Amino acid sequence: CADSPRQGLPQDLEPSLGVAELLLCALLKKRLVKLVVNFLFYFRTDEAEPIGALLLEHCRITKEEENVFSISFIEEPERKYCFECDSEEQCQEWIEALKRASYEFMRRSLIFYRNEIQKMTGKDPLEQYGISEEARFQLGTRKQ
Repeated sequence: CADSPRQGLPQDLEPSLGVAELLLCALLKKRLVKLVVNFLFYFRTDEAEPIGALLLEHCRITKEEENVFSISFIEEPERKYCFECDSEEQCQEWIEALKRASYEFMRRSLIFYRNEIQKMTGKDPLEQYGISEEARFQLGTRKQ
């Protein structure tokens, strides 16, 4: 983690992680990272503007070795980013946060909790918003 706040940088740019865009993840560069919804922005340690961002959709988060995980993309498996954390605990926290960051995870969670609330109350919790029959929330079932 960054030990001191850096002037001009967004407040929640910690922790810093080693980041590499290599097939073998052999070369790590120190970067600050910021997770915003389903984007992982990365910054040089001395700059306020991001130098890149990863859209965390259709990707795989994989534990590599001690304190290291990777992000690879299903459509481009050769495109792989490795991240080295300060501790195994920090590594697990990042893996869990990144796995929960995708739109698909949020969509599945919405469907699950919507169904649970409907079972408990007998009412569709989205009905009051006029979207109870919205097809985009359905999982693999289409009404004929």
